[in-house]
Amino acid sequence: MNSPSISVRRTRESDWAAVRALRLEMLADTPIAFGETLAAAEGHSERVWRERARRGENPRGTALAAIDESASESERAGSGATNGAGGRWVGTMGGYLDPTGPMLVGVFVSPAYRGRASGVTDLLLAGVEEWARGEADALYLHVHTGNARAIAAYESRGYVATGMLFPYILNPHQQEMEMRKPL
Repeated sequence: MNSPSISVRRTRESDWAAVRALRLEMLADTPIAFGETLAAAEGHSERVWRERARRGENPRGTALAAIDESASESERAGSGATNGAGGRWVGTMGGYLDPTGPMLVGVFVSPAYRGRASGVTDLLLAGVEEWARGEADALYLHVHTGNARAIAAYESRGYVATGMLFPYILNPHQQEMEMRKPL
Protein backbone atom coordinates (compact mmCIF):
# COMPACT_ATOMS: atom_id res chain seq x y z
CA MET A 1 0.00 0.00 0.00
CA ASN A 2 1.27 3.49 -0.85
CA SER A 3 1.20 6.17 1.82
CA PRO A 4 -2.53 6.90 1.98
CA SER A 5 -4.09 10.21 1.10
CA ILE A 6 -7.41 9.90 2.92
CA SER A 7 -10.41 12.13 2.34
CA VAL A 8 -13.60 11.91 4.40
CA ARG A 9 -16.97 13.04 3.16
CA ARG A 10 -20.67 12.40 3.53
CA THR A 11 -22.17 9.76 1.29
CA ARG A 12 -24.72 10.65 -1.37
CA GLU A 13 -27.17 8.64 -3.44
CA SER A 14 -24.82 8.37 -6.41
CA ASP A 15 -22.36 6.47 -4.15
CA TRP A 16 -24.72 3.51 -3.83
CA ALA A 17 -22.43 0.95 -5.54
CA ALA A 18 -19.45 1.87 -3.32
CA VAL A 19 -21.70 1.87 -0.22
CA ARG A 20 -22.85 -1.62 -1.21
CA ALA A 21 -19.33 -2.93 -1.84
CA LEU A 22 -18.00 -1.58 1.46
CA ARG A 23 -21.01 -2.91 3.39
CA LEU A 24 -20.47 -6.40 1.94
CA GLU A 25 -16.78 -6.16 2.88
CA MET A 26 -17.77 -5.13 6.43
CA LEU A 27 -20.18 -8.00 6.90
CA ALA A 28 -17.71 -10.57 5.56
CA ASP A 29 -14.87 -9.23 7.73
CA THR A 30 -16.59 -8.80 11.10
CA PRO A 31 -20.07 -10.36 11.11
CA ILE A 32 -20.69 -9.82 14.86
CA ALA A 33 -20.21 -6.07 14.52
CA PHE A 34 -23.44 -5.42 12.65
CA GLY A 35 -27.14 -6.13 12.91
CA GLU A 36 -27.38 -7.61 9.44
CA THR A 37 -26.08 -10.78 7.81
CA LEU A 38 -24.01 -10.88 4.64
CA ALA A 39 -26.68 -13.03 2.96
CA ALA A 40 -29.40 -10.48 3.75
CA ALA A 41 -27.28 -7.59 2.46
CA GLU A 42 -26.44 -9.41 -0.76
CA GLY A 43 -30.17 -9.68 -1.46
CA HIS A 44 -30.91 -5.95 -1.29
CA SER A 45 -32.01 -4.16 -4.43
CA GLU A 46 -30.34 -1.12 -5.94
CA ARG A 47 -33.20 0.97 -4.48
CA VAL A 48 -32.22 -0.10 -0.94
CA TRP A 49 -28.56 0.71 -1.56
CA ARG A 50 -29.49 4.12 -2.94
CA GLU A 51 -31.54 4.81 0.21
CA ARG A 52 -28.60 3.80 2.39
CA ALA A 53 -26.20 6.00 0.42
CA ARG A 54 -28.60 8.97 0.88
CA ARG A 55 -28.14 8.74 4.67
CA GLY A 56 -25.20 11.08 4.27
CA GLU A 57 -27.59 13.71 2.92
CA ASN A 58 -29.83 13.56 6.04
CA PRO A 59 -29.49 16.73 8.15
CA ARG A 60 -30.54 14.79 11.29
CA GLY A 61 -27.87 12.15 10.88
CA THR A 62 -24.63 11.46 9.09
CA ALA A 63 -22.98 8.76 6.99
CA LEU A 64 -19.31 9.23 6.22
CA ALA A 65 -16.89 7.44 3.93
CA ALA A 66 -13.10 7.45 4.12
CA ILE A 67 -11.56 7.27 0.67
CA ASP A 68 -7.92 6.56 -0.12
CA GLU A 69 -7.37 8.83 -3.09
CA SER A 70 -3.82 7.49 -3.54
CA ALA A 71 -4.80 3.80 -3.86
CA SER A 72 -3.16 2.07 -6.80
CA GLU A 73 -5.21 0.65 -9.67
CA SER A 74 -4.74 -2.90 -8.32
CA GLU A 75 -5.81 -1.85 -4.80
CA ARG A 76 -8.93 -0.18 -6.22
CA ALA A 77 -9.76 -3.13 -8.45
CA GLY A 78 -9.36 -5.63 -5.62
CA SER A 79 -11.73 -3.86 -3.25
CA GLY A 80 -14.79 -3.24 -5.36
CA ALA A 81 -15.49 -0.22 -3.14
CA THR A 82 -14.64 2.77 -5.29
CA ASN A 83 -16.18 6.19 -5.58
CA GLY A 84 -16.20 6.33 -9.35
CA ALA A 85 -13.45 8.95 -9.37
CA GLY A 86 -10.77 6.37 -8.65
CA GLY A 87 -10.39 6.33 -4.87
CA ARG A 88 -10.76 3.18 -2.77
CA TRP A 89 -13.35 3.33 0.00
CA VAL A 90 -11.52 2.17 3.14
CA GLY A 91 -13.87 2.99 5.98
CA THR A 92 -17.22 4.24 7.06
CA MET A 93 -19.09 5.48 10.14
CA GLY A 94 -22.51 6.92 10.66
CA GLY A 95 -24.67 8.54 13.25
CA TYR A 96 -28.36 8.91 13.90
CA LEU A 97 -30.53 10.35 16.66
CA ASP A 98 -31.77 7.70 19.09
CA PRO A 99 -34.08 8.61 22.00
CA THR A 100 -30.99 8.49 24.28
CA GLY A 101 -29.05 10.86 22.01
CA PRO A 102 -26.69 10.63 19.04
CA MET A 103 -25.62 7.04 18.25
CA LEU A 104 -22.45 5.99 16.44
CA VAL A 105 -23.24 3.17 13.99
CA GLY A 106 -21.90 1.27 11.00
CA VAL A 107 -18.26 1.51 12.07
CA PHE A 108 -15.76 -0.20 9.77
CA VAL A 109 -12.20 0.30 8.59
CA SER A 110 -10.67 -2.07 6.04
CA PRO A 111 -7.97 -4.27 7.61
CA ALA A 112 -5.03 -2.66 5.77
CA TYR A 113 -6.09 0.76 7.11
CA ARG A 114 -6.66 -0.12 10.77
CA GLY A 115 -4.57 1.29 13.59
CA ARG A 116 -3.52 4.74 14.69
CA ALA A 117 -0.83 5.07 12.02
CA SER A 118 -3.27 5.26 9.10
CA GLY A 119 -5.52 7.76 10.91
CA VAL A 120 -8.66 6.50 9.17
CA THR A 121 -10.57 5.66 12.36
CA ASP A 122 -9.74 9.00 13.94
CA LEU A 123 -10.70 10.98 10.82
CA LEU A 124 -14.08 9.25 10.58
CA LEU A 125 -14.74 9.46 14.31
CA ALA A 126 -13.90 13.17 14.35
CA GLY A 127 -16.52 13.72 11.66
CA VAL A 128 -19.25 11.83 13.51
CA GLU A 129 -18.35 13.51 16.81
CA GLU A 130 -18.51 16.92 15.14
CA TRP A 131 -22.03 16.12 13.89
CA ALA A 132 -23.05 14.79 17.33
CA ARG A 133 -21.85 17.96 19.12
CA GLY A 134 -24.58 19.84 17.28
CA GLU A 135 -27.17 17.49 18.78
CA ALA A 136 -26.08 16.72 22.37
CA ASP A 137 -23.21 16.66 24.84
CA ALA A 138 -22.39 12.94 24.45
CA LEU A 139 -22.13 10.26 21.76
CA TYR A 140 -23.31 6.69 22.41
CA LEU A 141 -22.62 3.40 20.70
CA HIS A 142 -23.44 -0.28 21.08
CA VAL A 143 -20.70 -2.86 20.56
CA HIS A 144 -20.83 -6.67 20.70
CA THR A 145 -19.24 -7.85 23.96
CA GLY A 146 -17.20 -10.37 21.95
CA ASN A 147 -15.62 -7.68 19.75
CA ALA A 148 -12.54 -6.99 21.89
CA ARG A 149 -10.72 -5.14 19.09
CA ALA A 150 -13.53 -2.61 18.72
CA ILE A 151 -13.98 -2.18 22.48
CA ALA A 152 -10.25 -1.45 22.88
CA ALA A 153 -10.36 1.06 20.01
CA TYR A 154 -13.31 2.89 21.56
CA GLU A 155 -11.74 2.90 25.04
CA SER A 156 -8.50 4.35 23.66
CA ARG A 157 -10.56 7.20 22.20
CA GLY A 158 -12.38 8.10 25.42
CA TYR A 159 -15.48 5.91 25.30
CA VAL A 160 -16.54 4.29 28.58
CA ALA A 161 -18.98 1.44 29.21
CA THR A 162 -22.21 2.68 30.78
CA GLY A 163 -23.10 -0.68 32.32
CA MET A 164 -26.09 -1.11 30.03
CA LEU A 165 -26.30 -4.42 28.14
CA PHE A 166 -28.68 -5.33 25.33
CA PRO A 167 -29.44 -8.56 23.48
CA TYR A 168 -27.58 -8.75 20.16
CA ILE A 169 -30.20 -8.44 17.43
CA LEU A 170 -28.97 -11.45 15.44
CA ASN A 171 -28.59 -13.73 18.47
CA PRO A 172 -30.45 -12.84 21.69
CA HIS A 173 -28.14 -15.19 23.63
CA GLN A 174 -25.27 -12.77 22.96
CA GLN A 175 -24.97 -9.19 24.18
CA GLU A 176 -24.00 -5.74 23.12
CA MET A 177 -22.79 -3.15 25.59
CA GLU A 178 -23.43 0.54 25.52
CA MET A 179 -20.50 2.95 25.58
CA ARG A 180 -20.56 6.73 25.93
CA LYS A 181 -18.17 9.59 25.31
CA PRO A 182 -18.78 13.13 26.56
CA LEU A 183 -18.33 15.68 23.77
